[in-house]
Amino acid sequence: MSKRLRQRTASVLAALASTTMVLVFLTAQPASAAPTWAPADSAAITPGVQMYTQGAQCTANFVFTDASGGVYVGYAAHCAGLGEATDTDGCDTDSLPLGTPVTFNDGGSLVSEGTLVGRGTLVYSSWLAMQEAGTTDANACAYNDFALVKVDAADVAKVNPTVPFWGGPVGVDTDGTAAGDRVYSYGNSSLRGGLSFLSPKTGVSLGDDAADGGWSHPLYTLTPGVPGDSGSAFLSADGRAIGTLSTLGLAPLPLSNNIGDLARELAFAQQHSGIAGLELALGTEPFSSRL
Repeated sequence: MSKRLRQRTASVLAALASTTMVLVFLTAQPASAAPTWAPADSAAITPGVQMYTQGAQCTANFVFTDASGGVYVGYAAHCAGLGEATDTDGCDTDSLPLGTPVTFNDGGSLVSEGTLVGRGTLVYSSWLAMQEAGTTDANACAYNDFALVKVDAADVAKVNPTVPFWGGPVGVDTDGTAAGDRVYSYGNSSLRGGLSFLSPKTGVSLGDDAADGGWSHPLYTLTPGVPGDSGSAFLSADGRAIGTLSTLGLAPLPLSNNIGDLARELAFAQQHSGIAGLELALGTEPFSSRL
C-alpha cells in the first residue's frame, strides 16, 4: 500500500470513528426527562383533587405527560364552559379561552374553596378543539367532554398519577363496557362538605348503546355523581381508565351518569391539542377493587 493510500485510509477511518461517536452520543440522549412523582400517600395533586376555574369546581380524572416532560391533569371541558348546566353540546357552547388559570384545592365546600395546593393553566379543551375543527359528529359533540390543565412547573413535584383508594390506572381501556361490568371512581364534589369517605364509588355499567358510537358509557354508581364530581375518573374491573364523568343521565335509570370514553377523548386530544407525545401516566400503586 502506498504512503498516500495509507494516509487517505487513516483519514477515512478517523472520520468514521468521529461520526460514530456523534451518533452514539445523539442516540444515547433521552427524548425527555420522565417526571419524578411525589409519593402516592402524600402527593397534593392527584386524580380526585378538586379543581377550580373562576369559581366553578370540578374533580380531576387522570394525570398525563408529554414528550418534553410536561405534566397535565385532566378534567371535564364543561368545567370551563360558559353555558347553562343543560348546555352539554361541546360543538356550540362557549368556553373560557386557553390560558385561563385553574387551581388545585383540598377541602373545598359550599362556604369555602378550601386550601390551595397548586396552580395550572388550561391548555386544551375538547369543546374549543371541536369548534375549531368543525366537528359535526353528534356523539363527539355530546360526549367528548375533556380538558387538560398544565401543572405549573413549581408544583409538578406535588403530583402523583395514582387514583386514590383504588390505585391504578394500569392503562387505557379500549373495548367499552357491557351491562353489569363493575366500574370504580373517585369523586370529590364540594357539595359533600369534605366527607371524604363518600368519594370512592363503585357501580355497574348499564350497557353501551351502539347508537353512541362508543363515545359514551351509561352507568350507575352508589352514590351517583353529583355537580362537582364532573370530570372524575372511572376505572374498569382490571384497573384500566375507561372514561371521565360528563353528565347526569335520566334514562334508563334516574340518577345514572354518562361518562365520556377516555380512549376516544385522548385520541382526539392527541390529534388536535398540539401537545407532542401526550399520553396517560400510569399509577405508581397497583389497582385493587377492595371487594
